[in-house]
Amino acid sequence: MRSVRKGASRGSQEDRGWLRGAPPPWWIRLLPVLLLVAVTLASTVTPHASDLGFLLGAIPPLAVLSYGPLVTALLGVLVVVALNVPETHLNRPGNTDLLTIVFVALLSVFVSFVRSRRDAQLQVERTIGEAVQRAVMPPLPERVGRIGCTGFYRAAENGTLVGGDFFDVRKGPYGVRAVMGDVRGHGLVAVSTVVSLLGAFREAVLDQQDLESVAARMDRRLATDAAGTPDGELFATAVLLEFPACARTMRVVACGHPAPVLLREGDAREIAVTPGTPLGIGLVGADPPKEVTVPLEPGDRLLLASDGVWEARDRSGVFYPLPDRLAALADTHDGELPTAVWADLARLRYEVRDDATMLVLAPVPAPGDPPT
Repeated sequence: MRSVRKGASRGSQEDRGWLRGAPPPWWIRLLPVLLLVAVTLASTVTPHASDLGFLLGAIPPLAVLSYGPLVTALLGVLVVVALNVPETHLNRPGNTDLLTIVFVALLSVFVSFVRSRRDAQLQVERTIGEAVQRAVMPPLPERVGRIGCTGFYRAAENGTLVGGDFFDVRKGPYGVRAVMGDVRGHGLVAVSTVVSLLGAFREAVLDQQDLESVAARMDRRLATDAAGTPDGELFATAVLLEFPACARTMRVVACGHPAPVLLREGDAREIAVTPGTPLGIGLVGADPPKEVTVPLEPGDRLLLASDGVWEARDRSGVFYPLPDRLAALADTHDGELPTAVWADLARLRYEVRDDATMLVLAPVPAPGDPPT
């Protein structure tokens, strides 16, 4: 689920390329052809190069790495021809050697055919995976109401676009509301839980008057789903935000999830919230999380991150200091901030062991709007 994009649109192309698999490096694609040309030319120029003929036997297997059965067969035929042209001084292999090379060439064509069929099937599965991702978490627009949005997603499970993290930003009758969460587990097993929670959030945005009620709706959805699981344990952490129409304040409710980080004038600090219980435990309704109101100033930005970012560790086991590093990256443009954090994690060699998700929200108050 891509990742990084201004309004979550730009990185989708990168994700699609990564998911479908990058083509082999150019030198691997050229290697069979260059090897055939080099050995043939060398043996034509001097008969002393005839000992290099054994290298031609490696060309069909090398072609399997980059080409389909037709090109692999063509290169195999060229190898056999080169071995039987007198000018190359290679036409002295024994019958057993020649038959071995022909057998290797035919086997390479078969392997290339099987690989091509497998790659085609994998392409179909990856396309379906991308369609599932877009259905579960459609790309964010660049702006929702007066809130600029940039999303970033890296699934912990290699080869998948979807995992246990989720986020969304929606406009409703009570302002713009955003959510970021992390369900128990990751990978494809967690997708159904993500679908349930996002559905509950999107409905609650339209008819619940406060964030506590939105959290309670999501908690009830998760508690209901947990009744159908074998162990009965299904929970998720989440943080919910609400921006009124003027976008001069923000309300926050945290349910076991790290609080947002506020970037203001080159400084970054984690917003102080009253931590609530995770969703799905059934305590949200009995002991609702406490809503916190935060005043906003022009130019403020908020970064929400999942445990995959907060709990990334270096070689000595120290957690990634997200607020401190955000302060160092404060000059980065909103749309590039998640990418910069991800690059910073790699540069400082922090190991990310879980789904890594980030959401940047940039409120844009309208001039002349009175504060709420």
